[in-house]
Amino acid sequence: MDQPSPSLPGDDRPSTGSRELWGTRWGFVLAAVGSAVGLGNMWRFSYIAAEGGGAAFLMVYIVMVALIGIPLMLCELAVGRNTHLSPIGALRRLGGRGWVPLGFLFVAAGFLILSYYSVIAGWTFRYALEGIVFGFPSDPGAHFEGLASGGTAIGFHLVFMVLTIGIVMVGIQKGIERAALILMPTLFLIVLGLAIWAMTLEGAAEGYAFYLRPDVGELMNPTVIRQAAAQAFFSLSLGMGAMLTYASYLSRDTDLNEEAVTISFADFMVAFVAGMVVFPVIFALGLQDAVSESTVGALFISLPGAFQEMGGVGRFVGILFFVALAVGAITSALSLLEVVTSSIIDEFGFLRRNAAVAMGVLIALFGLLSAVSLDVLGLVDQVAGDLFLVLGALGLSIFVGWFMKVNPATELARGARPGLVRVIPAVLFLVRFVLPPVIAVVLLFSIRDAWDAFGAFFAGG
Repeated sequence: MDQPSPSLPGDDRPSTGSRELWGTRWGFVLAAVGSAVGLGNMWRFSYIAAEGGGAAFLMVYIVMVALIGIPLMLCELAVGRNTHLSPIGALRRLGGRGWVPLGFLFVAAGFLILSYYSVIAGWTFRYALEGIVFGFPSDPGAHFEGLASGGTAIGFHLVFMVLTIGIVMVGIQKGIERAALILMPTLFLIVLGLAIWAMTLEGAAEGYAFYLRPDVGELMNPTVIRQAAAQAFFSLSLGMGAMLTYASYLSRDTDLNEEAVTISFADFMVAFVAGMVVFPVIFALGLQDAVSESTVGALFISLPGAFQEMGGVGRFVGILFFVALAVGAITSALSLLEVVTSSIIDEFGFLRRNAAVAMGVLIALFGLLSAVSLDVLGLVDQVAGDLFLVLGALGLSIFVGWFMKVNPATELARGARPGLVRVIPAVLFLVRFVLPPVIAVVLLFSIRDAWDAFGAFFAGG
């Protein structure tokens, strides 16, 4: 199903003709949730929650999703659906040439994030495959050190990129949507099944207590509030044009408000339930001291060691866990490559197949740097995965709130239920007056962290 792309005032390019649309509402929703759900959700959210006051952090996080995450997502959805264009063309059409650099920032973020994310995803594929064939290693630390970089990492990185390219090049309905309709229900069932199993572990109660203890003193802790705000848009895949690009394949009558709430809730539930798996396992085997804030340390050293100690049951559970991680990785990667591919199609008129292959190969080649050096991987993650996302989120909130040529209230009201239309003024108030200062604070910390990352990288080199 195709729909013509409209010509709007301020557009200095000819119409793009026709654009493929999502085949079903759930195809879009599951693809968008898949973009948001990734390795960070499966561990980072749980750890930050546990360290930030447990249930208290969850309350702050939910508030931040409502105040920051959903309004920011609506910004991306509104721009994408209105223009039926990828980030560069969409911002040019609705803002003029002066906003094109923000579109390029989105594309650069997708390119760079996928370049190292595919290396980490390759690790998940390797662990799942090893669990099936050999079981988990008895010395997980040494094992991970041997496969995290070098020839093995390169091989699985390239395999993962080939799989991602193969799905994106097929198209929206036959590629990304079909994959989401299969992979995301699989992910949900695996995580839910693992959470039910984790309830039976001897240390489950202690794990739940650590994860969810209500430390109300943390409710007004500035660090906790900042972490919750950052997590609200990091975990929802915002600030890099992924939701904008996916929304460009939506029909005009889609209720963006309902979709934003649905996607945010589903993303939160996957992250929350993942914590109900991880912490019972950690406490059942007394691994509290072995787990740090490092996603790498928890996912690829501590947990594989735990699964190995559990014997046959642990091996089966570990396989399911790493399969879930791999599924989350591939669905996130699809959105990252789609941002870049769609932009090349719109800007240069490439065929989808050629654009996906060309950009996928370039990303894979650049990713070799991260595959041979964990220091490079960490640096690119700090710059693109943190700094670029925050810059993108700040720029988009300012654009939609103050400079967008089409009234954002009109765009959000199109297709919305009457009850949701009444909250649109409140959403736009948040976009104009709350999001910019809050994200600016997060940006200051991101700049500091990126500066420190550069210093550490060159000092080490």
